[in-house]
Amino acid sequence: MSTEPEAPAPSTAGSPSSGPTRRTFIATTSAAGGVVLAGGAIGGSLLAAADEADAAPAVPTSRICLTVNDIRRTVTVDNRTSLLDLLREHLDLTGAKKGCDAGACGACTVLVDGQRQNACLTLAVRMEGAEVTTIEGLADGARLHPLQQTFIDEDAFQCGYCTPGQIISGVGCIQEGHTGSPEEIREWMSGNICRCGCYVKIVRAVEQAAGEQK
Repeated sequence: MSTEPEAPAPSTAGSPSSGPTRRTFIATTSAAGGVVLAGGAIGGSLLAAADEADAAPAVPTSRICLTVNDIRRTVTVDNRTSLLDLLREHLDLTGAKKGCDAGACGACTVLVDGQRQNACLTLAVRMEGAEVTTIEGLADGARLHPLQQTFIDEDAFQCGYCTPGQIISGVGCIQEGHTGSPEEIREWMSGNICRCGCYVKIVRAVEQAAGEQK
């Protein structure tokens, strides 16, 4: 009786090993080490930032009292705060606009003790005891200021962004007596820029309001 030879066992030389190879072990440990190092770096950065924040000196502040639109106000502000930011951010009076923030456009013009002033260039801490008038303080209830009304009558605005500063500056110009002629008005309101180019109507509105007040 013949017997067939047994089939040889399959070779495992070219098949993947059931356990981790040397290459996968090195790759895994390298990745884990990178995560640990990254975690340590991030944690160290956060701790360093927290330490710096704790070590930073407190921002100097001041408590000031001033009158805004006939209302007495007392506020505590960072000493670097401008009058414009005090009005807009602390008192919610957003009529004065932030245009250039460099005193070049006049959009932030307010009256300080009756004089025209660029609020963006004025430190709030210098306003102790001052009387400030913004566009919100010109009207008497529902009755508009004469210059506000003539701006409407003469259609002296387009986009309206510069209009509060133009009106406040116009009020100051009238109070200062610089409305003898259109040329004089242009000269004394030259610090207020209208990017829409409504200068002819603005001058006409100021001239008309000045005539009514006389």
